[in-house]
Amino acid sequence: MASLKSFLTKKDYSRIKLEVTETNHFEITAKINGILGRFILDTGASNTCIGFDKVEHFKLSSEESEIKAAGAGGTNLKTLISLKNKIEIGEWKKRKTKIVLFDLVHVNEALTAHNVLPVDGIIGADVLKKAKAIIDYDKSCVYLRKK
Repeated sequence: MASLKSFLTKKDYSRIKLEVTETNHFEITAKINGILGRFILDTGASNTCIGFDKVEHFKLSSEESEIKAAGAGGTNLKTLISLKNKIEIGEWKKRKTKIVLFDLVHVNEALTAHNVLPVDGIIGADVLKKAKAIIDYDKSCVYLRKK
């Protein structure tokens, strides 16, 4: 029987290694608009998000949003929206990607309290769906379909 890796490679998936943090989150490296960043991979987050403090760093333009964020830091959190961004994770690339911007201070405070480096944002289910992602929890990696 073929391994998951060889099977998915034949199906045009690329394999991206995930780092498991002390808080038991998966951390992934991605490029947003050509700029490298550190992100939590979160299947429970409906949208990919970046912190307000990283808007200039990732060259994001933003506009008002009706979306209210909810998560570990509370509910009804103010957001902005950034459209037409390029995201790259390994060999997978997507243009015209929407990114939700909101205050990630509470997330990074929780991470640093557990001796984990802060992150730039969260890769959410929106991107994982577009990439037809398959997570291999045993091997700590994610497979993303290139096409």
